Amino acid sequence: MKILLTGACGFVGSVLAEAIAAAGLGWQILGIDNLCRPGSELNRARLLKLGVRVMHGDLRCQSDLDGLPGVDWVVDCAANPSVLAGADGQASSRQLVEHNLIGTIQLLEKCKRDKAGFVLLSTSRVYSIEPLAQLAVEVRDGAFRLCDDAAFPPGVSRRGVDETFSTASPVSLYGATKLASETLALEYGATFGFPVWINRCGVLAGAGQFGRVDQGIFSYWINAHLRRRPLRYIGFDGGGHQVRDCLHPRDLLLLLQRQLTAGTSSAIPRLLNVAGGMASACSLRQLTDWCDARFGPHPVARDPVPRPFDLPWVVLDAGRAGEVWDWRPQIPLAAILDEIAVHASAHPDWLEQSGSVGSNG
Repeated sequence: MKILLTGACGFVGSVLAEAIAAAGLGWQILGIDNLCRPGSELNRARLLKLGVRVMHGDLRCQSDLDGLPGVDWVVDCAANPSVLAGADGQASSRQLVEHNLIGTIQLLEKCKRDKAGFVLLSTSRVYSIEPLAQLAVEVRDGAFRLCDDAAFPPGVSRRGVDETFSTASPVSLYGATKLASETLALEYGATFGFPVWINRCGVLAGAGQFGRVDQGIFSYWINAHLRRRPLRYIGFDGGGHQVRDCLHPRDLLLLLQRQLTAGTSSAIPRLLNVAGGMASACSLRQLTDWCDARFGPHPVARDPVPRPFDLPWVVLDAGRAGEVWDWRPQIPLAAILDEIAVHASAHPDWLEQSGSVGSNG
């Protein structure tokens, strides 16, 4: 099986490529990456040592794709994954749309030409901001949790946010590009007869992630805490109670194995949440407590001024993935945090290499 893996030198793409190579599945992996992210060259060198071929190319450029060989599947891990992208003055909105949407269209055209299947790694950020921001939450054990007597909107339960939750605007420019990519992928697959799977991921985390304040927060927080860099709890009264679940990208491999070998039955849902769920949910306050126990106490400043698009509690319910594919995360939160901490201790300049210097949490 020949697979084109986009964003191959990013965190998720490189971890998946490494996991595929280690699993001995016999898949031929061709990676492509524009290498624009600081630290990408480090991952490229690591993949080349594993025998993974990596091409330097930009998905926005048709000629970069025209020279690629035919494949059986495209697994799309490429994106500008920041919810603030295009709105924070650090990158243009046009560039965000070109990377996240135009790039998807180029890949779908390749799938049409090659008669290849398509897997899109999407995001929880396609879910509507306003109803998530209005969820009734209370603080318990240093973290927000849903109030016991609250009435939940459709698609929310104690297990988290499921696939039926609203995707009405606003969802952020980033979320909108991914939601549009999902729709186009499903339409291309239906129109031109190739399989499409959409995996909406929560927060992905693990060793070697290029952590920043606006993305890769688990990696950024642990690295910054260890190096005694300034950290801040932003918004929500500056308490650090906001909660996210996390998932290690290696846990995606089993799901991909099943999706890439499945038939084209219309009875199988094409769209799934893929996340760690309640078992891996953690607040920034709880993450700080973990870091304090591991590295020694480090003060965190309070900044109650809210940040655009931030939400108090986002935990995905991946129950459908369990029902349809018998898939569940295998790497627990404790193991993910430990892996990041070990990597951070071994790479004292990681924040510099990943372009995170000067950021504040």
